Amino acid sequence: MQPTPFEPSQNTVMRSMTRTATLCGFIFLISWASQAQDGRKNLAAFDAKKYHFGFCLAGNQSDFNIIQRPDFTFSDSLVQLVNQPQAGFNLALVASWNMTKNVRLRFLPGLSFQDRTLEYHFQEEDDVSIKSRRTEAVYLDFPLLLKLRTDRIGNMAAFALVGGKLSKDMQSQEETNQQLQSEYILRLESGNSSIDIGAGVDFFLPFFKFSIEGKFEMGRRNILIQDESEFSAPLDGLKTRSFILSLCFEG
Repeated sequence: MQPTPFEPSQNTVMRSMTRTATLCGFIFLISWASQAQDGRKNLAAFDAKKYHFGFCLAGNQSDFNIIQRPDFTFSDSLVQLVNQPQAGFNLALVASWNMTKNVRLRFLPGLSFQDRTLEYHFQEEDDVSIKSRRTEAVYLDFPLLLKLRTDRIGNMAAFALVGGKLSKDMQSQEETNQQLQSEYILRLESGNSSIDIGAGVDFFLPFFKFSIEGKFEMGRRNILIQDESEFSAPLDGLKTRSFILSLCFEG
């Protein structure tokens, strides 16, 4: 059975399941190792401070949430459109405010390098021609998140994350004139916003707190610039989405 033009490929689904399973396994192993410690409580006064600062290093995998143009019938040789997730990385500063014993407000300004690729499959006589359009973005991010943390058990605590983010693509091609290009590009708006949801574990080490967290970012804005080219015409909209695995350090 052939996938529909906008249906995610089986490989995409398998990659999503694999990265989720990997994250869960990694968190379980670190949690088990933490519980095996000798019972000494590290950074005993850490939660008594109202403010904490640090930084995060992260890897991401990004693609598009594709919105099909309802009146487009694929009669002009386009037979399939495939998402191809790409890897990137993030760098961010951390400012955390302890609102209550179990609730933190976190601000993590930083840079996010995100690549995405769409594959267009065109029917040409007896053959299928594949044209890829890769978009490279360098987002300046301004996320504001609520961190809902459990009580500390020994030297660890689990948490959930929920919040939102405003972003600006510093290398957007939204002002590019298609007529001056050797071939059409996929133009995207520079401004974006997203809903962020995730979870993770805090580990209190002798000299700093280390956290590992996984987070899904779901774009809320349609960032497609419709110019009726062969690459934008089949689309009614494009929204970003990413999975981010972060390592955070706070003092």
